[in-house]
Amino acid sequence: MSRIPSRDIPRAQLLAQRAFATLERFLHVEAIGGAILLLAAAGALIWANSPLAPSYHALWHTPLSVGLGGFVFSQSLHFWINDALMTVFFLVVGMEIRREIHEGALSGLRQAGLPLAAALGGVAVPALIYAALNADPASRAGWAVPTATDIAFAVGVLALLGRSIPANVRVFLLALAIIDDIAAVLIIAFFYSGGLQYGGFLVAILGILMVVGLQRIGAGSALAYVIPGAVVWGGLLITGAHPTLAGVVLGLMTPVRSIPMRERPLDALSRAVGELLGRKAGAAAGAGEPDAADLAGPLRRLRLAQREMRPPVVRVQAALHPWVAFGIMPLFALANAGVAFGGVDLSLAGPQWVMIGVAVALVAGKAAGVIGASWLVVRLGWCRLPPGVGWGGVCLVGLLAGIGFTMSIFIAMLAFADESLLAAAKLGVLLGSLTAALLGLAWGAVLIRRRG
Repeated sequence: MSRIPSRDIPRAQLLAQRAFATLERFLHVEAIGGAILLLAAAGALIWANSPLAPSYHALWHTPLSVGLGGFVFSQSLHFWINDALMTVFFLVVGMEIRREIHEGALSGLRQAGLPLAAALGGVAVPALIYAALNADPASRAGWAVPTATDIAFAVGVLALLGRSIPANVRVFLLALAIIDDIAAVLIIAFFYSGGLQYGGFLVAILGILMVVGLQRIGAGSALAYVIPGAVVWGGLLITGAHPTLAGVVLGLMTPVRSIPMRERPLDALSRAVGELLGRKAGAAAGAGEPDAADLAGPLRRLRLAQREMRPPVVRVQAALHPWVAFGIMPLFALANAGVAFGGVDLSLAGPQWVMIGVAVALVAGKAAGVIGASWLVVRLGWCRLPPGVGWGGVCLVGLLAGIGFTMSIFIAMLAFADESLLAAAKLGVLLGSLTAALLGLAWGAVLIRRRG
């Protein structure tokens, strides 16, 4: 096959290709995603405590409207970030859960046993510690805030430790965080949804049936599911349940196998390429350049085969990951981590103990719950530690599980209507998550030194 010499390609095009290749590699480095998330949170804190603080709060209260004919739906920018964009975040979470159940760490009880026990311990112990420190009913509403683990941030911090940490430690942390996310979703659904309007479930079910119908007829394009997904989201919004749960529902419904084809995708890909090469050879032999209409069929089959080389749950998750990690989550952090220190009166018992409860539960409660539950099930002989994961690795996972951040802030906003308690909870999440990250990095460095 003839190749165009590099010297015949415009220099600007070569530079652009190299830049995009570098950007693609950059977008798949997990530590970078965690760093950008941290920078967004730091930027929000600085902005909210600077002379420009009024502009920070005014920005997120800017109304943004969507209308069709006489129907107009108007909400603040804050709503569109927390209740709409975060649905995409939960969609990725749902797809991660679906993949792990199908072929990953949650595909069988033997594989899931240890992370399941560790995750349950990491949910129960922080909740109990927080509740013990906050007896007042208004403050106790935040009991679920320190139960969550931020997957992206925790895995990003682990990635900073490099390849010296055994791969199974990362798998253990991922499995634990995914089970943790399942628990967080269930907590939001059962404890932080208002009085339910059951008529909305009919709308959500209609959207689900639309999704099933599209899957039945073999619709493989993700764009085809945008409208049914919006119907599910709208239905849950009407019910009073948090609409972001629509993302989890749709993620769990994402197929783990490619759509049925008359031949395997690789064979179809090979045949389509063969047709195109044959027509090119005919043109070279003097038959004339093939008509664009003649190429439409092979090109369409080529695109279909290329798309179906990977199952939808893998393909869609990979496509959404950069948008979520480098767009939606930093934007969420920027919109929600801006705690004005002057607005948190820690001289009052309520905010003071909310902040202390969240921070202590994230740092000490998560570690104690994860390590204690893991030790118990191994001691009883119900589970075994994965190969390469010693108790030092379990301690590292327990510390990193205390990085709550995104999901913890999200739950705090559902738990507290009182602005002072909400600000104190956010401050506790930031302090606790930062402390857990630093302790995790320090302990990881000790493990690496021991292994060296």
